[in-house]
Amino acid sequence: MSSLTIDVLDPIKLPLVARLYKQYYPSGKAKKDELTVVGYWEQQLAAVVRFRSIEQYRLLTGMLVVPDQREKGLGHQLMDYCQDKVLSGNDYCFAYQHLESFYAQHGFVLVEENVLPNALKQLFIRYSTSGKKLVAMQYQTQ
Repeated sequence: MSSLTIDVLDPIKLPLVARLYKQYYPSGKAKKDELTVVGYWEQQLAAVVRFRSIEQYRLLTGMLVVPDQREKGLGHQLMDYCQDKVLSGNDYCFAYQHLESFYAQHGFVLVEENVLPNALKQLFIRYSTSGKKLVAMQYQTQ
């Protein structure tokens, strides 16, 4: 299996991620104040994930693998990099229910809504009541 070239995005390249989201994930909005990790496949931007700071916590958000690059393990490679270099016990994600096992393979465990930090709990409630089928997960350090 070939591998991604993975790195933290230089903020000057944020427009590249913005274009990728516009094309494949219109609700995704890359922001300068977020940590953005990107993966390049054959010199083309193919995968991205962002970490949004909320108080002393971070929310994994905007995970995207370009559709014609899916089923190659790129998402797993990106998350492996994040496990090694980025993730800590203060990181959470609101995963679509069908992706729970994907995030579980990378150290995230289900958490009940009532144990989420308040700022994250409010956000989770807002997202969930908008019709998204989400589960709250927290990264567990090894």
